[in-house]
Amino acid sequence: MEYITHSRAETVALGEKMAAVLPAGSLVAFTGGLGAGKTAFCEGLAKGLGCLDPVSSPTFAIVNYYRGPRPLAHFDLYRISTEEDLAGAGFYDYLDEGAVVAAEWSENFADLLEPEHPIRVDIRRMEQEDSRRITITGCPDL
Repeated sequence: MEYITHSRAETVALGEKMAAVLPAGSLVAFTGGLGAGKTAFCEGLAKGLGCLDPVSSPTFAIVNYYRGPRPLAHFDLYRISTEEDLAGAGFYDYLDEGAVVAAEWSENFADLLEPEHPIRVDIRRMEQEDSRRITITGCPDL
């Protein structure tokens, strides 16, 4: 499915709407350039999952974990270079524990993530400054 959002708030709202249909242990694999809106979408996921912690980009932390009735583990795979690094950061543990896992820069591990049956979210900037084209595949209907 393809969606067009015209503001950060609309991108957050789409993430919140998607959270409502995600089963525990889902992997959401993000692609899209720097500043595309991946973290804004994750803010919506966290809100929709009932997470209590404020959402921020995991760029320097590699993973941010948001607590709540349905927890979210938010990964930045840009600086992870091996499967051992991925496992060492707890990636598979979070999935096994039933957390929803959101992985930014998932293209870096596309083949490795495929066995987890990821829901793919591609976010692209449009000509209008705050507008985004968001393509979601592998997700139950929103």
